[in-house]
Amino acid sequence: MINVAILGYGVIGSGTYKVITQNQDIVKGNAGDAVQVKAVLDLREFPGSPVEDILTHDFNDILNDDEIDIVVEVMGGTGAAYKFVKASLEAGKSVVTSNKALVAAYGPELIRIAREKNINFMFEASVGGGIPIIRPLISCITADEILEITGILNGTTNFILTDMYEEGSEFEPVLKQAQANGFAEADPTADIEGHDACRKIAILTALAEGQFVDFEDIPCRGITGISAEDIAYAKALGKKIKLLASTRYSGGNIYSEVSPCMIDSSNPLYAVDGVMNAVLVKGNMLGDIMFYGAGAGSLPTASAVVSDIVACCRHMHENIPVRMDPEKLTVHDPAELKDRYFIRVSADADIASKVPCECEITIPDAEGEKAVITKAIAGAELKDLEGIISCIKVR
Repeated sequence: MINVAILGYGVIGSGTYKVITQNQDIVKGNAGDAVQVKAVLDLREFPGSPVEDILTHDFNDILNDDEIDIVVEVMGGTGAAYKFVKASLEAGKSVVTSNKALVAAYGPELIRIAREKNINFMFEASVGGGIPIIRPLISCITADEILEITGILNGTTNFILTDMYEEGSEFEPVLKQAQANGFAEADPTADIEGHDACRKIAILTALAEGQFVDFEDIPCRGITGISAEDIAYAKALGKKIKLLASTRYSGGNIYSEVSPCMIDSSNPLYAVDGVMNAVLVKGNMLGDIMFYGAGAGSLPTASAVVSDIVACCRHMHENIPVRMDPEKLTVHDPAELKDRYFIRVSADADIASKVPCECEITIPDAEGEKAVITKAIAGAELKDLEGIISCIKVR
């Protein structure tokens, strides 16, 4: 019997308990032994719930229990979560987490402790919810030079942009609808400003390179500035606007960013709508490969958590190599790269004389303005332009 403790009995914690108990025969067959939840840590009470008899409010009850082999951290944040995860690893317990903030901030340290203790620190659910991307990146795509990693990594923003596209709505009312549907938090800042996606692309890039990437070094722009007019122009061009988290390689340098982009149907990410997520990886030998699925939610995320628990069970007291060296990787500003841009400007702006333009676009009811798509230029060339209403990269 392999005993598990769950830190946090919220959406993902309760989902993890459900997957382990409801699919116990499947989990046992894959893990090689029966898996049971022996303890659940939470500050709240859950009278009448399945975990009522195993609930504790004191982390030391878990830390000092030698029968607990694996700790699952689904609390979120980097305060108590970091303290509890580090202590668990130092006590010789493998840890599974869905906490992208924790991995993005402390990944190298926690991976090192796990390696030294010959146990495991696993975090498949920290990026892409139920989508398997981390394990393939570190154990399957290992014969290729990675040329690009680009993903739709936040279901909230993808839902909002999809609804704006389909209904022609403005941003604010769609955000309120997303909150009413449970797709957005009461405070949606981390999602709509791109911070959530930024941490996730930092983790993926760090794993691809085997070196720590500081998410604060990555230029990050969310979707709050996207308007119904921008969406209308995109439709007229046969494109969609998606919030892309991307790392590209050029000239020996690494360029990472989070930014809204216009893409057309030739891009596999074009068809990823609603709350779904996807990650596109380009390899020099493999070509394009895309990982697609539910990027959030209780059971999809819990499924990824339990898959990590199974991996820990298969490798009890045996470290699965994961490389994320602590020396910070240099991430370059993508404004140095040449890209095409969609630009809306006031009608009297003389943009064509300042940047090379590919075409001009007009849509009905767009008075007092005009729009162009530039030829490939460095983003830095746009900094001094006047009269810009909107500027969106075209990928």
